[in-house]
Amino acid sequence: MTGSFLRSVLSQTSSGDAKGRDMDKKMSVNNEKSVMSELWNSMSKIGLMNNSNVVKCDAAPLPPSLPPPPGDSVEENDIAKAAAAVSPIGSPGPYEQATMDSKRLVSLDTADGARFDISKQLSPYMLVAHSFWLGTSMLPEGRNKTYTFVTQVATEDGKMLMARFDPEKRSLDGRLHYFPLGTRVQLSISPEGTNDQMLAELDLGSDQTTWAGNFKYGSMGGGIALGANYYQAITSRLAMGGEGMYLSANKSLMSNYTARYHFTPHDDPSNTDSSTIVGQWNPSQQMLSLNYKRTVTPGRVHVGAELQCNPLAPDQSQMALGAEFNLTRSKFNFCVGGDGRIQTVLEAKLGMAPGSPTLNFSANIHHATSDMKFGYGLNIGG
Repeated sequence: MTGSFLRSVLSQTSSGDAKGRDMDKKMSVNNEKSVMSELWNSMSKIGLMNNSNVVKCDAAPLPPSLPPPPGDSVEENDIAKAAAAVSPIGSPGPYEQATMDSKRLVSLDTADGARFDISKQLSPYMLVAHSFWLGTSMLPEGRNKTYTFVTQVATEDGKMLMARFDPEKRSLDGRLHYFPLGTRVQLSISPEGTNDQMLAELDLGSDQTTWAGNFKYGSMGGGIALGANYYQAITSRLAMGGEGMYLSANKSLMSNYTARYHFTPHDDPSNTDSSTIVGQWNPSQQMLSLNYKRTVTPGRVHVGAELQCNPLAPDQSQMALGAEFNLTRSKFNFCVGGDGRIQTVLEAKLGMAPGSPTLNFSANIHHATSDMKFGYGLNIGG
């Protein structure tokens, strides 16, 4: 009896404990649901559980955030923008060529009589040329004809040698160029010896510099000759320079100063329509020269003007207007001076292949003095 009684008591106790545990589980679940419900309602009220902000558990993972861009200081950005806005200044070129491009439109190579230039390329490194000028009145010493023989030899290391021989005068002119060092040596010898000269030149500067210079030393007229020039690009449009030479034979000092201005940067690849003005002052002659060149059509039409004046004597002023027209196989130049002189030059290619002969006609007419000169020429192989 006692054992059965104990078993009944224990069974009732265990069943009561199980029911209690079930009640505790139900109460804890209900409490969790109520807490989650209150949290959901609170988050919804403050706008944290909108559809756009809800991330579902089964949704794809968000991509990783990109790192922030490197922080450039304001100063570095300003320097970069300023450097990009400033165009680089290129080399102004040799001082001797500062006025050539403008002067060629008003200084035409006119000649009377007949001129023939025949050149032949004997090898990739050697060239010979024969030059004839017949029936002319433009030679000194009353001569009306001349012949010169020219030969030119180049080497692979940058040397170039050129010689010109005049059989009638028995004179020899020679020139040696060494391009890597920018050196030149000129030599002129004649039987009389009065005009013999030797001059060595050294070019300074390069295409990467904003300046160019030149030194000269030698013998001219029986005395020492010493000269130098310097040409500086101030901006991409403006360049200025000067040149001086001293001759000990007559103790004379010659100098001139030049300023050149491009209305558009001359080293700009898009510079297809430009204008240039060049001013040059010669103190020894008290002469001021102004040259203007205008490109009307790139590669086709160019016009220019020149004014030479003495500020102390305005009545000695001279002016000239010129133009150049480039056609497919010909080129025409004309120039009109302030005194009424008219100069014209016509060049025509006689073929389309490179090296085709060139026929040219020239005229120099001054109606006021009845001075008229006409000539023609033929260039073969050049």
